[in-house]
Amino acid sequence: MIDTHTFLLALGIGNIGFAILMAGYIHGAAPSAGLRLWIWARLGMGLTQLLCWSRPHLGLPLLDGLEGVGWILAVTLEVAAYCVFFGFTRWGRVLLPIAGLSLAIMVAAGSMGATRAQLSALVAGVVAIFAGAMAWILLRPRHDSGAGWRAPSLLQRIIGVNDGLFALAVALWAATSLAGGRSAHAMQAFAYLTGYLLMIVNGFGFLLLCKQKDDAEMVRLATTDSLTGLPNRHAFLERAEHARLAAQRLRQPLALMMIDIDHFKQLNDRWGHASGDEALGVFARTAREVMRGHETIGRLGGEEFAMILPGAAIDAAVQAAQRLRLAVRSATVITSGPAYTMTVSIGVVVLDPNEDLSTALARADHALYAAKRDGRDRVEVGEPQLRRA
Repeated sequence: MIDTHTFLLALGIGNIGFAILMAGYIHGAAPSAGLRLWIWARLGMGLTQLLCWSRPHLGLPLLDGLEGVGWILAVTLEVAAYCVFFGFTRWGRVLLPIAGLSLAIMVAAGSMGATRAQLSALVAGVVAIFAGAMAWILLRPRHDSGAGWRAPSLLQRIIGVNDGLFALAVALWAATSLAGGRSAHAMQAFAYLTGYLLMIVNGFGFLLLCKQKDDAEMVRLATTDSLTGLPNRHAFLERAEHARLAAQRLRQPLALMMIDIDHFKQLNDRWGHASGDEALGVFARTAREVMRGHETIGRLGGEEFAMILPGAAIDAAVQAAQRLRLAVRSATVITSGPAYTMTVSIGVVVLDPNEDLSTALARADHALYAAKRDGRDRVEVGEPQLRRA
């Protein structure tokens, strides 16, 4: 049979060790608020477990109440850490009242003469509810505005299942303690075992979640134009090359647009660079509204953009270009002076079989130049690639 008293000592030292290790890891860095809350939760959990271990040696009745407060505060901080990490903006309106009510019920039960076993079962029930909430946070699908509903990652599922198992074990311990059955001690040992697993999995798991999030942010910063939120030149060319290879493999057409905002330099010179930045942002938002989900637009530099349209032949590509041109004309840029209506010139080509991307971009750029030369605010179709005899 497991010595649960010694097990509490191991859990307490382990949780405090995790908190100290993570505090040293993030020292001098700028960690997320969620990670800070998680460190405090691990520290609080470890101190509470050490308090539980030391209570029989100290023999102070006051420690029974402090144990319950420590457990509830620690799990509240851990749930808060997950809420902050996953971007729940209103978590405090739900979590804090539940935590306050739990503390009030525990204090009231103690003042009414509840036994230590009853108080332990009450605290265990609260811990089970909070652990179940963490499992729900980790395992629920999330809605991404850019990609629809997204299933939890494998790491989230591993941590979430572990939290769910711990919640079940603690709930069974609470139920058997209140029922007074002989299995209460066995369920307590099972809860401690799952708590040990929780300490290890959640300890490393939350740090790995933070690292995954930081890595994804680094990738986003490296591939996204900060001003418009569109793919930058490198990212766009990479996606365009993938689309070209897919079109070759599937023997489907692939259209390419080169787009330039007309008289952009004059806008900058007259109203300032802030107005130019606003114009770029308005164009990017307008393009997102009219383009289809499988199409990609990127900023190549300055006021120059490019778009790829998989599966589009020349007629469909020209229609898409005209739709974008008209939408941009209808948009309004707010400057420091009067409202400004901008226009764009567009060059359109359809890639020939086995044509490389750089050649197609050059053809589209020539078509764009022709659109500007012939009056701007128009769409021009590029000349087909010259074939060798």
